[in-house]
Amino acid sequence: MKKTLLVGVSLAALGSAPAFAADLAARHVYTKAPVVAPVYNWAGFYIGAMGGYGSEDSGSPSIKGGLAGGTVGYNWQTGSWVYGLEADAAWADLNASASAVVPGFGLLTASDKVDSTGTVRGRIGYAFNTVLLYGTGGYAWANNKVSLSALGVSISDSKFLSGWTVGAGVEYMFAPKWSVKAEYLYKSFDGKSYFNGALPTGDLNVHSVQVGVNYHF
Repeated sequence: MKKTLLVGVSLAALGSAPAFAADLAARHVYTKAPVVAPVYNWAGFYIGAMGGYGSEDSGSPSIKGGLAGGTVGYNWQTGSWVYGLEADAAWADLNASASAVVPGFGLLTASDKVDSTGTVRGRIGYAFNTVLLYGTGGYAWANNKVSLSALGVSISDSKFLSGWTVGAGVEYMFAPKWSVKAEYLYKSFDGKSYFNGALPTGDLNVHSVQVGVNYHF
């Protein structure tokens, strides 16, 4: 009788073992630890190309036109916060002209043109993984040329302008090491006097919208 009971208990234990093991496996499958998505790494050196459009915020006529150039920068990152330095330089064709009849000179045409511009700026932003929202500000420069033409004779004078800039932008990492960006910048330059002081000008303030693509090392 005792042998029969032992045999029955053993068989019952053996029969329940696979079910118990399956239950443990099922619990193991459905109790995985939650996975936290990593923050994208924006840190490091980058270079790129950019282009856009700029216009003076006042004056009639006001200078306006396109610009295109290059960008170089470096980012540091702490968690989702990204900060860094960026410099850009661009060929520009921001220009305006006006004409008037002047006694003794006939038709006099005056033109104003910014033929190059650039900035050196700090940036600080917040990364939402592959999307970076940022603010920026710093030093701005431009080369401005004023020309006068009358009686078939033209004269011109160029000045290097210094000023400041502030703005904001968004950058998107669309592939490993590659990003695109769009940004707005407001640039303000001090006025200069042209032709040995004969033609003073006021401050030059320019709004620009530009887009670019960067390669990250």
